[in-house]
Amino acid sequence: MGKYDTAKLRNLGIVAHGGAGKTSLAEAILYTAGMIDRLGRVDDGTSTMDFEPEEIKRKITISSSLDHCEWNGHSLHIVDTPGYGNFIADTRACMRALGGCVVILSAISGVKVQTEEVWEWANEFELPRIAFVNKMDREYANFLRAIDDMEKSLKARGVAVQMPLGAAETFEGVIDLITMKAYRYAKDTSGTFTEEDIPAEYRDEAQRLREHLVETVAEAYDGLTEKYLETGELTEEEILDGLRVGTLRYTFTPVFCGSATMNIGVRHLLDYICACLPSPLDRGAVAGTNPKNGEPTERRPEESEPFSALVFKTTSDPYTGKISIFRVYSGTLNSDSTIYNPVRECEERIGQIYELEGKKQKPIKQAVAGDIVAVAKLKETLTGDTLCDKDHPIVYEPAKPLQPVISYAVQPKTKNDEDKIHGALQRLMEEDQTIQVRRDEKTRELILSGMGQVHLEVTIEKLKRKFNVDVEMKTQKVPYLETFKAQVKAQGKYKKQSGGRGQYGDCWVEFSPLGRGDGFQFEDKIVGGVIPRQYIPAVEKGIFEASQDGFLAGYPLVDFKAAVYDGSFHTVDSSEMAFKVAGSLAFKKAMETAKVVLLEPMMNMKVTVPEETMGDVIGDLNSRRGKVVGVEPKANSQIIRAVVPMSEVLAYANDLKSMTSDRGLFTMEFSHYEEVPTHLAQKVVAEAQKAEGKNNH
Repeated sequence: MGKYDTAKLRNLGIVAHGGAGKTSLAEAILYTAGMIDRLGRVDDGTSTMDFEPEEIKRKITISSSLDHCEWNGHSLHIVDTPGYGNFIADTRACMRALGGCVVILSAISGVKVQTEEVWEWANEFELPRIAFVNKMDREYANFLRAIDDMEKSLKARGVAVQMPLGAAETFEGVIDLITMKAYRYAKDTSGTFTEEDIPAEYRDEAQRLREHLVETVAEAYDGLTEKYLETGELTEEEILDGLRVGTLRYTFTPVFCGSATMNIGVRHLLDYICACLPSPLDRGAVAGTNPKNGEPTERRPEESEPFSALVFKTTSDPYTGKISIFRVYSGTLNSDSTIYNPVRECEERIGQIYELEGKKQKPIKQAVAGDIVAVAKLKETLTGDTLCDKDHPIVYEPAKPLQPVISYAVQPKTKNDEDKIHGALQRLMEEDQTIQVRRDEKTRELILSGMGQVHLEVTIEKLKRKFNVDVEMKTQKVPYLETFKAQVKAQGKYKKQSGGRGQYGDCWVEFSPLGRGDGFQFEDKIVGGVIPRQYIPAVEKGIFEASQDGFLAGYPLVDFKAAVYDGSFHTVDSSEMAFKVAGSLAFKKAMETAKVVLLEPMMNMKVTVPEETMGDVIGDLNSRRGKVVGVEPKANSQIIRAVVPMSEVLAYANDLKSMTSDRGLFTMEFSHYEEVPTHLAQKVVAEAQKAEGKNNH
């Protein structure tokens, strides 16, 4: 692609819920613009944009992919984004770097929760957008219902710029309400069409929609409003101008229609993408922070400005290594140059610059403001970092990553897998910020967290495919704790006489419960040297180490104070070792009468559900011993806040999905520990003892 003037660049994401046809539309755009010579299909695994084996297997987009094309003298950078809840975090990171969006509305199912989510992100990042009602060739397709649904669900003002020529099996093309012409497309996916007058049966409806279009567009700016009030009409040029200004000012959202898989309406959509969506110049200066003094600063999208860019995505390839994908906000970048990363405070060497074409990379010599490009093998740079000119540093705020909602324990299958797993997971975490890995100190398990069950399954498939690491996924153990309720005193006496030197340690310890979360405290109340000073830390160590194995079920015992107040020693036989054993014996003896109870972790949950399923979801949370602490209304949905025991929500993601037809979302974080009800505690203790018995055989 030749070097383009920044005013002719368009950076757009195709966004919507899963299954709306985003990848099919991207495919049809690339085919229509001549970038690919045949129209691939998601269902056949032949699309340009879904090329990862995990995507082909599941027939869904798992990771955003990028391509570009030329249309009417414009250069279009296209990002095809995931729409399923398990992978939508990637969409958010990409939207931060875009200039505008094409939001797909399904002519059959309208707006779903994930479309609401990406719409809110478009508001957050102030992205102008146009809407495309897809699947007009399918049974039950209804164009006006989709616009109506968009207005209700997204609180967006939609204005039809086209209407469909037919629907379902009679769908043949589009009627343009600006030119008032019908465009009848060939049904062979070639994207060719003939222009004709609007058929008689559609004229009244077309006239009604055009009047609504002109009235709406007239509100874009004062000059246009005055002209419309004076004459009652606007020229085609004025309507187009109003359409563009209104889109850029978020006054309304223009709506188009077609069928991506049939390649109907795509050619016209491309015209309107160039006409309505902004160039980097339309978006104006970009705000950032000067890392030297923390002051706000900005860059204009011009070649004369110092270079700056935001890395919004990282992919990792077993052959080429790490690939950083970034959006250039100002200045120019040449291959074989050195740039600065102010977040990591290091210089990075840029080798070859690439433009991405699905899974292929095309080398280019230079990138300008507005371009989206990739480079390989940056040493320190991660997703979310800024790259810039060292003498003119700036840091851009990246999109905040979403928090994982589901966790499983992962266990390497062989010693070889165990050696490689940490490095491999590190590489995947660079690629996907919503993967989190930690070692649970209490259960000693390696915990993998992500956005849903499928997300974790895909991560495990990638571990095997990319890094040859084989692991199995298991439900994680609940990190229970133990504590006690009654104050007790106990003696721990260790006396061992055998040939040679003996062992002697004797201590009296008072154990008392503390408040939840206070941990372990130790107090030395010895007077008169009945236990010499040097042995007191050994008593403390003996008690603490014994408490880590608990008393009831092997879980650490917490929130108590141990005060050593009496004891005796032997001048020859006493040692640190003997007093450590004496401390642990005092602990074990005390716990027999101290009323030990089991504690379980409680989670704060925020569950967003459609209004019609709220009752079911609240009922379900109550049945899981949850306490609902508040409900807040949100457009077409309700936010339920609850505190629920962790043991009851280990597989909540799948249950919520089936209760809400995949329209529910939730986040969860640790809150505090609470006592487990007796009847449930007995079960947990019995299971722990059974497991202990197995391990001892």
